[in-house]
Amino acid sequence: MVYVARAKEHGFSVELKSKEYVRRVSVSDDPRDAVIFEGFLGEIEEMGMVEGVILEIRAANGTLRIDLSEEELRSALARKKEDTI
Repeated sequence: MVYVARAKEHGFSVELKSKEYVRRVSVSDDPRDAVIFEGFLGEIEEMGMVEGVILEIRAANGTLRIDLSEEELRSALARKKEDTI
């Protein structure tokens, strides 16, 4: 995965062990249309931060990585908690 430092933008990658776990991929020729990746990561095996800037979720069927610092994650979770109180 190539990480590009851009203010307020976060990269991601999804790596599945087999195309068997892909439910749907939808990409249009129109740049204004949505792009959808759906699949099954399976049971979560491990979750943590890589180098403090990438949230990595490893599961039975694959790995999800998101360019997101620990501080940004904590801040987002705190806002979500406040919204539900």
